[in-house]
Amino acid sequence: MTYATIGTMGVKPDERDTVIEIMTRHNAALRDAGCLVYEVGGRDDDPDTVYVAEVWESQEAHAASLELDEVKAVISDAMPHLTGDFGGYDFAIAGSPLRD
Repeated sequence: MTYATIGTMGVKPDERDTVIEIMTRHNAALRDAGCLVYEVGGRDDDPDTVYVAEVWESQEAHAASLELDEVKAVISDAMPHLTGDFGGYDFAIAGSPLRD
């Protein structure tokens, strides 16, 4: 079943754009691993948070992606800029009015 996760990451002051740049580098390994959507951004009224929305072919595909060297490299590059404050939700997608 298709799986989604919507998450937040706290970033150190003035580090949001750096984290967004790291997380939006082209990464074909995500698509190959079963990622259907991976969107990263921020809000003007919340400058110390990065938001991430992901849709995966399955929860298992998402979990397996965390073992990829390409994903581990992104995590390693981003970690020095993060506060350790993470939040979010995940859920199994039941459907969409945009698809048949």
